[in-house]
Amino acid sequence: STLSNCFLAVGDFMSSRPSCLIVCSASVEGVSAQSFIHSYTLTSSAFAVHIATPEGKPIHFVKQDENSRRWLNDFNAKTTSQPLILEGVEANRYAALLVPSSPGAVHDLARNQHLGWVINAFMSENKCLCAVGSGVAAFCSPANQPSTDGSWCFQGYCTTGVSRLVSCLNLPSRTV
Repeated sequence: STLSNCFLAVGDFMSSRPSCLIVCSASVEGVSAQSFIHSYTLTSSAFAVHIATPEGKPIHFVKQDENSRRWLNDFNAKTTSQPLILEGVEANRYAALLVPSSPGAVHDLARNQHLGWVINAFMSENKCLCAVGSGVAAFCSPANQPSTDGSWCFQGYCTTGVSRLVSCLNLPSRTV
């Protein structure tokens, strides 16, 4: 997959273990438990993972089942589960950025100016960016923080997003 290729490419050029920033919504609409678990498990196999939320607020996980609840309980007992303050994150410390599926992203990440700055920095340095499902709303944040030439950093790129119809129908999420 493209994300796996990013992991391999980054690993080839860096001698120490690179860092990945997982950005999560702190909105009450939350972060998909399954998406977060898959994102964290995948990235932690290749990266030192740091999690950040707006203002360092706790993550509200949605769509939990018994297995995900158990995994998240174990995860929350670790010190690494405490989110960093997104507004204090320095883009140059990370090789990749991932946003798991987050229904709440449209409420806080899409408008976060610091996240816009971080994404612009990633784009200007050709670093790996990945957003899953509704987490793609976070990619709207650079519109609030234009790049140095005043344009949106994704201008000319094709991106995907969650259909409004899918959101309205409240269909079960599928993880690939």
